[in-house]
Amino acid sequence: MTQWSSPETLEAGAASGAILETWILSELLKGWWHNGREAPFWFYRDKDQKEIDLIIIRDGVVHPLEIKKTAAPGKDTVRHFRVLKKLGMPIGPGGVICLSDQSLPLTDTASSIPVVMI
Repeated sequence: MTQWSSPETLEAGAASGAILETWILSELLKGWWHNGREAPFWFYRDKDQKEIDLIIIRDGVVHPLEIKKTAAPGKDTVRHFRVLKKLGMPIGPGGVICLSDQSLPLTDTASSIPVVMI
């Protein structure tokens, strides 16, 4: 379908970030469904182009996640998480699912999450 001839072609392509995001979301969904649970997954995007790739609401607590094709996300990656305060719901820990080797704190409430952990 995509006519990518090798993994290297995919990795260097313009759609590689979108492909990674789709794969991660599908893996997370499969995990929830395999355990017989409905996935409480949402995303956020507003008129100001503020976007959050994945929001998981569990037990009334909002957990924001970004998905990035980088090994070194910065705290700027989670800057849009603050827009969730207007929901009036508790905001729990969140993070950036990425290509890092280990989980490291980005802010007080967000960490990098290695893709291999999902």
